[in-house]
Amino acid sequence: MEIIEREPDSTDALVLMNELSSILEGITGDSGRNSFNSEDVRRPRSLFVIAYIQGEAVGCGAIRPIDKNTAEVKRMYAKLKRKGIGSKILDYLENEAHKMGYKKLILETRQINQKAVQFYKSKSYLRIHNYGKYIGCSEAVCFEKSLNDWH
Repeated sequence: MEIIEREPDSTDALVLMNELSSILEGITGDSGRNSFNSEDVRRPRSLFVIAYIQGEAVGCGAIRPIDKNTAEVKRMYAKLKRKGIGSKILDYLENEAHKMGYKKLILETRQINQKAVQFYKSKSYLRIHNYGKYIGCSEAVCFEKSLNDWH
């Protein structure tokens, strides 16, 4: 598997994010499209990545800056389940965020999306109070992971 930084409006990125939006709509009733702005991952200290297996785009993920010490994980998606794609993408994002000087990563998913909730918990993300636009949104669940002990 190869993880490559790409533009969020590349063909592979758009195809993967459209698949993700359709799946999220089916699970949660919300595609998540309104929670992602491609300009956010074109700024300094941000990135958008695509995972490839033998040239096929099989997953994506991004980080965007929130403040000097915090980045937010966005548009995490693995097309093939149980292949370690999501884990490798998240590891890559965490490593790059640490190199960029971030102290922690935060993210939001929906309570009903139990596969995502369990995935982040298994990756040492801890539940936090909802932040930003998710404050007061009972469907949302937010997590964070400290990068201070990153090796």
